Amino acid sequence: MRKLRLLPGILFSAGMIGSALSATNAMAATKMPHPTVQTIIPAATLEEGKRLNKLADEYYEKQTAFDPIGASYNGDTRYDDKLPTNMSAPVQARQVAMWRDIYSKLAHIKREQLSATDMVSYDCLDYELKSSLETSKFGWYLLPINQMDSLPVTLAHFASGQSAQPLKTVKQYQIFLRRLAQLPSWLTIAKGNMREGMKRGIVLPKALVDSALPQYTQLVTDKVEEHAYFAPIKNFPADFSDADKQRLSKEYKLVLATRVLPALRQFNQFLSHEYLAASRSSSGLGALPGGNDWYRALVRDQTTTNLDPETIHALGLKEVARIQSEFVALGPKLGYTGDPVGLPAWIDTQNQYRPYKTEAEVLDGYRQIEKMVKAKLPELFNKMPKAALDIRAEPEISRATASDHYTQPAFDGSRPGVFWAVINNPADYSTVGMKTLYLHEGQPGHHFHLATSQELDIPKFRKFGGNNAYTEGWALYAETLGKDMGLFENDPAAYLGHLTDELLRATRLVVDTGLHAKGWTREQAIQYQQTTLGYSEAASRQATERYMAWPGQALGYKIGSLKIMELRQKTSAALGSRFDLRQFHDVILSDGTLPLALLEAKVNKWIDSQKTN
Repeated sequence: MRKLRLLPGILFSAGMIGSALSATNAMAATKMPHPTVQTIIPAATLEEGKRLNKLADEYYEKQTAFDPIGASYNGDTRYDDKLPTNMSAPVQARQVAMWRDIYSKLAHIKREQLSATDMVSYDCLDYELKSSLETSKFGWYLLPINQMDSLPVTLAHFASGQSAQPLKTVKQYQIFLRRLAQLPSWLTIAKGNMREGMKRGIVLPKALVDSALPQYTQLVTDKVEEHAYFAPIKNFPADFSDADKQRLSKEYKLVLATRVLPALRQFNQFLSHEYLAASRSSSGLGALPGGNDWYRALVRDQTTTNLDPETIHALGLKEVARIQSEFVALGPKLGYTGDPVGLPAWIDTQNQYRPYKTEAEVLDGYRQIEKMVKAKLPELFNKMPKAALDIRAEPEISRATASDHYTQPAFDGSRPGVFWAVINNPADYSTVGMKTLYLHEGQPGHHFHLATSQELDIPKFRKFGGNNAYTEGWALYAETLGKDMGLFENDPAAYLGHLTDELLRATRLVVDTGLHAKGWTREQAIQYQQTTLGYSEAASRQATERYMAWPGQALGYKIGSLKIMELRQKTSAALGSRFDLRQFHDVILSDGTLPLALLEAKVNKWIDSQKTN
């Protein structure tokens, strides 16, 4: 979960993506005025604004009720005792009907009478509803779990007390237990949907089932006390009374032993036998009934553009070649004299970049990077998020399949933003990519975007919602700010880490579209990444299976960052000596997450306003 600067002397192929987006951007440019302060607000504008904001609040409240887990991540504790139910057909139908109802009400609001700020909310809600309605036509509910995204594993994270579920009071312990008690019902619905998928030929690839099974094996224990969900009982807060401890221990044991663990055993049995046997040998979404249309809908959703898979594939190949051309000059600085394409694989064999022995040492390494970055941030940003950022190791249960990621702070300030570093073996952990990874997941990447969004005076659906292209595009752009900060000047290995991470995002355009639109096999994608990125077979396999599990998700990084880079270049050229990078970043971040076309329209209007000032 997901949120720039133009490198001097490096040309990003923004023109290619810019032309492909032109139709969408032109439409948005006619819709989105520049936010200006109005001294006299017409009564009609005030009235329409009230109607819009009331509708936006209605949408947030109703949508949140369908997504209790998302509410917990947002810091909205009202649903902490509930699990999602929208996989069942009746609840799905109610959710889609709600989207249609909100969309119909939105159409009756006079957009032209709204203030500039409210027009942004109107356009964001319009986009979000259209996208939800389009993707709801496909069989997502028939694939309720995979190795990347699984509710039972999420609950194990919550049970650790380090994630989104608060576990600090007796009442919160009781609330979490009520949530756990609903898991058997969720598993029953999931199993029924997966059996329906088996009948319709909509099932996971066998490789993804194989990768998910170890997680479920860990969730099937003989002793309740050894189960991940029992962790709260092993970690009571110091102020709990003995009576509360005894009572909660008894209640957790009863629910887990009689309801939750038996349901997990049954589901694991179903997954490892019945479902595994019915899983498919193909790799991409295009192999499923209606899969090509499904994938194209996901591409539009994940990139917020009308780019087709073929165009994105070609863009990825072009970006791969551009980035690899930088290895020619960089290799000799590192003592490498071989084929430039082989530089990433060679650096991976250099043990001097693996100094760590413990997990704590890796985390401390990130904290040292954090100090360097924080000293440079005032040169690039006028505003910093108020919420704190913490750096933690990914919990053991999901390390084998997880990617490094960020979770946003709780809205009420009770939980900081967290950069989760996946540390499987500290001795194998390389320093080469650490600076870039921190810039992406921490500051000024996801933390600056997502924590700042929570501080904005915008409707809640915008504070907590958004789109992948902006969220990951901003984070990838934030990686490149390491050059503006001087983090790579005397550290060629770190700059190589930056380039190889950017190369990874470029290969994603190739591999994701290759798998889901061009008929690539899993093995073909693994081989391409081994050759292009210098990854091991295991790392290439893990990355490939991520793209198989989340079709289209990996496209947002490059598509979004290229657009932000293009806008920075355009703003700099238009304003010349008046260009201020801090102001540019303010403009990019000041409205929270926007579809890319709306972001471009906003920047264009801002450029025009600066020219007339």
